[in-house]
Amino acid sequence: MKKCFFVAAILVAVAGCMTTQANVPVNGIEKGFISISTSANAELVPDIAEVSIAVITSDHKSMQKATLQNKEISDKVISTLKSMINSSNGDYIKTSNFSASPIYTYNGNKKTLDKYQVSNSVIVHTKNVDKVGSMIDKSIELGATNVNSLNFSVSSYESKCNELITIAANRAKERANAALKTVPTTISGVKTLDVSCSENNVYRPQYRMLKSNLMMADGAAAAEAAPQTTIEQGVVKIYANVNASYYVK
Repeated sequence: MKKCFFVAAILVAVAGCMTTQANVPVNGIEKGFISISTSANAELVPDIAEVSIAVITSDHKSMQKATLQNKEISDKVISTLKSMINSSNGDYIKTSNFSASPIYTYNGNKKTLDKYQVSNSVIVHTKNVDKVGSMIDKSIELGATNVNSLNFSVSSYESKCNELITIAANRAKERANAALKTVPTTISGVKTLDVSCSENNVYRPQYRMLKSNLMMADGAAAAEAAPQTTIEQGVVKIYANVNASYYVK
């Protein structure tokens, strides 16, 4: 006998599909069971941001020149970003995905060296979420070329996951008991209990600006010409799922 229920609530979204069976032998005795699937979710304002900013340089004749130029720009970007974070609060900066390679153009079977390209990514992990837009603007002004990614998260993720799992698990048991009243029978134990928790927090800004855009102006005019990046961090959605099976008697 199978019964499926679909229930929605304002704070907690729950979908349950219940199945009762009586063909599972336990110590030689068949025991029936009921299976319930529930979920709970919440939306939180993020308090952590991690942004990856790329510095890409190139030179048509020398890999060394492209590398030195990249180092010069990266050092300036890192120095400026360090002044905008609070390391005592857990903020940090690191580099990743450094690459240096020749770039070729192809004309039929003919391969021609076009330039040498060097790429380096500066990753900022910070709780100063409201400064992320300024960090991007400063990096671009100093020569960074694009924003690879921007992720938001919450420091209370683990505790919120545990809270949501508890809500979903309690609702699973409540719905199992509610369904068993119609049989009638009662829960005698737990057969299986699978839980999971995840978040949806990735924000990928379409932000790319070449230095040539700023070369049209100089001095104070350059500052006015530079765009001001506004970042809307939105919310982080956390989802907890519980799949439970209970033995019945």
